[in-house]
Amino acid sequence: MQFHHQGYVSGDPRIKPASGVGIDRPEELPDEIDVLIVGSGPAGMLTAAQLAQFPDITTRIVERRGGRLEIGQADGIQARSVETFQAFGFAEAIIAEAYTISEMAFWRPDTENPQNIIRGGRALDDAAGISEFPHLIVNQARVLDYFAEVAVNSPSRLTPDFGWDFQSLEVETSGDYPVKVTLVRSAGADSGTTRIVHAKYVVGADGARSKVRASIGCTMAGDQANHAWGVMDVLASTDFPDIRLKCAIQSHDGGSILLIPREGGHLFRMYVDLGVVPEGDNGAVRKTSIEHIIEQANAIIHPYTLDVRNVAWSSVYEVGHRLTDRFDDVLPENIGTQNPRVFITGDACHTHSAKAGQGMNVSMQDGFNIGWKLAHVLEGRSPETLLGTYSAERQVVAKNLIDFDKEWSTLMAKKPEEFENPSDLEDFYVRTAEFPAGFMTEYAPSMLTGSPVHQELATGFPLGKRFKSAMASRVCDTNPKQLGHHATADGRWRIYVFADRALPGAQSAVSELAQWLSTAPESPIAATPAGLDIDAWFDVKVIYQQKHEDIDINAVPKIFLPEVGPYKLTEYEKVYGTLEGNDIFDVRGLSRDGVMVVVRPDQYVANVLPLGATTELAEFFAQIHSGAHV
Repeated sequence: MQFHHQGYVSGDPRIKPASGVGIDRPEELPDEIDVLIVGSGPAGMLTAAQLAQFPDITTRIVERRGGRLEIGQADGIQARSVETFQAFGFAEAIIAEAYTISEMAFWRPDTENPQNIIRGGRALDDAAGISEFPHLIVNQARVLDYFAEVAVNSPSRLTPDFGWDFQSLEVETSGDYPVKVTLVRSAGADSGTTRIVHAKYVVGADGARSKVRASIGCTMAGDQANHAWGVMDVLASTDFPDIRLKCAIQSHDGGSILLIPREGGHLFRMYVDLGVVPEGDNGAVRKTSIEHIIEQANAIIHPYTLDVRNVAWSSVYEVGHRLTDRFDDVLPENIGTQNPRVFITGDACHTHSAKAGQGMNVSMQDGFNIGWKLAHVLEGRSPETLLGTYSAERQVVAKNLIDFDKEWSTLMAKKPEEFENPSDLEDFYVRTAEFPAGFMTEYAPSMLTGSPVHQELATGFPLGKRFKSAMASRVCDTNPKQLGHHATADGRWRIYVFADRALPGAQSAVSELAQWLSTAPESPIAATPAGLDIDAWFDVKVIYQQKHEDIDINAVPKIFLPEVGPYKLTEYEKVYGTLEGNDIFDVRGLSRDGVMVVVRPDQYVANVLPLGATTELAEFFAQIHSGAHV
């Protein structure tokens, strides 16, 4: 965390000085809004927290509830999400209060006494070291609390506008705020009051029954639900030995359970198999009593018993997999000729079972994807065509998620005798670990992702996939650091310059690149408006092949040591060396001739280029910044 460059800070450095719309921010909804977010779930709150970092953009988030969420249905936090929390500044805090999944146990019927279950195997949660962050379990309500804290501590002082229910919208053909939105007061003394606001853009994060989705004519399609599960968060006394371990439990004839220990050391969640839903059920299964769910759970875990003392929350749901035809308001025939004004995220555009722990996680990445893009367009950094990449990128991700979840939920519902091998479920869990951890997203080449012409120069940073952090030694203070952890959710592009073999001060490809970045009119840095810090739009770091003690920081090119803040203080934390025995060049397959790795504001690798490929770098950013105010 960096502070004091604007002047001495004696209070909490996470609370940024108010600026822009954050100064005397009105409590009442304004008539005109740059971005109106509908729904304060994970996708909506992350989008809001991202946009809150841009104080010249008026962002408001409306929520039908009268206050914060108290009990959240989602609880699984994949490692990719924890990486995202790191960018927003609260990974360490949420890890401290969460339950950490280290292993998963697999229980199945005892072959000698099939009425009893026995532990058949265990699997490490991240045996391959996919991420430096753990797989967590924590209440969705707490995740929303953390994002709310980020938003209110931001320069724009953003807070949700509770008690407003979205009714409808229409996109008008003219005007600076062309999206006309009708809201109804849903809480408070003035409940029932209708209000019209106008927005430049609307983000629908209003769940599976999304009214925003209906307003733009998107349709949901997919499989009808045919299998029901009871889910309960309970405090109970039990002799089941793995009650504090994530478990997949298969009984002989009573169905299956997915057991998820919850944070706090006592609470746990059970997804209890209620079987196939008969045709003509018409939702009757959803009325299944909590007593029946507990009885079914006891049948499945025999010979162990479960004495439920308190039920914190319970529900019944039917597994269905549905996906919208598009994630914005542009009809297929108008793609390329019309720019979107309305977007949908999360459950508003993809629904699936809860047992793969993906709903909240994928929804948050929807929000991360659209948040910075809206900010760049509204600030004039990028053309409106950038917004068309949201639906193009995220719909593919949602389709892949649904395909994965179909396979996983089908396996969970299988009877033991239907498996060719008793370890099939365990094997699938281990084999596909990277997908549920959130790391199989791979964006296709586009205006935001280059083609893999030079991928061999950085094999450990695949184009289109998230930037997988690795250790390097920060020269200024000699501290070993995760390189990716210095990248915050501030809307900046990152250019990581992995140096050739030369030391700083010598004539080299790095010194030539640094000169070009600093002075060339076609350099992407040149797009940064006058009056802003030179690194306001681009965070450019250099990683030398030598150890930190061999690097003379005074010989490092000034583009890697920018002057920042009103006092023009030198930013020293952009210069790195390698660690003995943990050399990032070896760990991530980086060319010893040097390589540039360009990373998007949402942490995905956008381009891999040789150090001398300045023309290619300029051309790549020319299309992204063609609408910028230079």
